[in-house]
Amino acid sequence: MVHVIRPFAPADTEAVVALWESCGLVRPWNDPRRDIARKLTVQPELFLVATQESGTVVAAGMAGFDGHRGWVNYLAVRPDLQGSGLGRRMMAEFERLLLDLGCPKVNLQVRTGNENVIGFYASLGYTDDHTVSMGKRLIADD
Repeated sequence: MVHVIRPFAPADTEAVVALWESCGLVRPWNDPRRDIARKLTVQPELFLVATQESGTVVAAGMAGFDGHRGWVNYLAVRPDLQGSGLGRRMMAEFERLLLDLGCPKVNLQVRTGNENVIGFYASLGYTDDHTVSMGKRLIADD
């Protein structure tokens, strides 16, 4: 099956949120619609979706570059298509776009215990940086 990778469009919002929910990426403290709205204000060209020929969104993810490191967030592939190579294609496109911006390194975060996803990224050459990820919420998503 042919999948087209393209920039996110606002009309994709509900399909992307449903995809993220089906992949277990949404958490109560992160409103995905607010995250989408925020992303559209900063490097929106690094928010990608993959669609089937019918136009159905089957993968999505966000990337960003701060001048020091690139990040990939919210990468999801519809569960029945996981293992099809679509996730690899999405990551290759993110890496290409980031490299075009001069990005020297890509970082990402995977929740502890998500061994399948850790294995996926390891197969792409990503390694554990042996760092502790810390965060502080500045704006609450009630």
